[in-house]
Amino acid sequence: MSEINTPEREATQKSAAPDAKHDAQSTAKAAGTNEPNTRKRKTLLALLGVAVVVSSAAYGAYYMTYARYHESTDDAYVSGNLVQLTPQLTGTVVAVNADDTQIVKEGDPVVTLDNADARIALGNAEATLGQTVRQVSSLYVNNDFYAANVAQKQSDLARAQDDLRRRQAVAGTGAVSAEDIAHARDAATAAQAALDAARQQAEANRALTDRTTIEQHPNVQAAASKVRDAYLAYARNTLPAPVTGYVAKRSVQVGQRVSPGTPLMAIVPLDGVWVDANFKEIQLRNMRLGQPVTLTADVYGSKVKYHGRVIGFSAGTGSAFATLPAQNATGNWIKIVQRLPARIQLDQKELEAHPLRVGLSMDVDVDTRDDTGPQLGAAVTTSYRTDVFAQYGAQADAEIEKIIAQNIVPLHPASAGNAASSRPLARRDAGETNGTARHAG
Repeated sequence: MSEINTPEREATQKSAAPDAKHDAQSTAKAAGTNEPNTRKRKTLLALLGVAVVVSSAAYGAYYMTYARYHESTDDAYVSGNLVQLTPQLTGTVVAVNADDTQIVKEGDPVVTLDNADARIALGNAEATLGQTVRQVSSLYVNNDFYAANVAQKQSDLARAQDDLRRRQAVAGTGAVSAEDIAHARDAATAAQAALDAARQQAEANRALTDRTTIEQHPNVQAAASKVRDAYLAYARNTLPAPVTGYVAKRSVQVGQRVSPGTPLMAIVPLDGVWVDANFKEIQLRNMRLGQPVTLTADVYGSKVKYHGRVIGFSAGTGSAFATLPAQNATGNWIKIVQRLPARIQLDQKELEAHPLRVGLSMDVDVDTRDDTGPQLGAAVTTSYRTDVFAQYGAQADAEIEKIIAQNIVPLHPASAGNAASSRPLARRDAGETNGTARHAG
């Protein structure tokens, strides 16, 4: 059956014909537009690929020629010595001569304590030393006295023995009675006993002076030690700066009662600071002692560069020295990358031109190209020392010598010879006794 064309169908067919024609034209136009876009997209992708290849090649060249020979970190800080100023005895603070941010020179009196009690004790010790020197000097003078006494007793013994010998020679003639002979014999015996007593006294006095001088006598040395102790206690009421540096953390106040070991302030010598750089353990593979380092400080920016070298590595990581180290036994162990501090010494001239302060942040870059150096340094002794306290001992010795010189009694030449002699008196007296006996015989 053939379709019947109704007016509605004819109208529909007439309206659909222009739409189909328009769709065909749109499709042709879109196809012509997509073709340039596709070519552009391919060009961009190709350029991107070339850029990636070039970038990879550039980074590869950069890594092979530079990056693999450098290890860097921003976990680095300036460190230095914090010299604590502490008293060595108990006292009351009467003067504080420096404050925070101020510089003090080595040996400058920074804090002063009340020294009234120490001054009195020093005066007593000095007086005791002077008295001791005079007493010891009298011992040397007595050597002459006892030597003269021995000579006198020897003369008395010789006279008594002569009297006895003459009486015994005429005893047979009856000119001398037996009683006179007995009295003469008793007198000779008494003279011998007196001579022995005098010799013992001389020997006892010589035992106090033999093989020594007045200055080196034990009694004088004991008194001198007390003077030295009192002088040190007196001098230590003034606290000098052990090093040259800047004052920090001052806590001492005038009128404060302090005791030994109380921290009064810290002195920071900024001319000897260094940098502690914390590197990851995987960065330490090629790091060695002596490798050059380039550093920048946040306080000056990247325009100011410091140069230094690696001088040491810490013996352990920070967590190993923590109060509660990470370990399975405590249940706080987590596998994380550890960091190990490396000490970097800075160029002194650059440090003087651009001073650093303790605690400042640093960026560190280590050149590991030369890896022939050791990982651990040889046994080296580092010595920090100050001589500001040594002068106290020298001043005390000078004071002691002055007191001894003022109180020593000038010795007679014979006494000086006896003081220097080391021959025992008993040995010399034995020879004299034998000579006397031979003469008496």
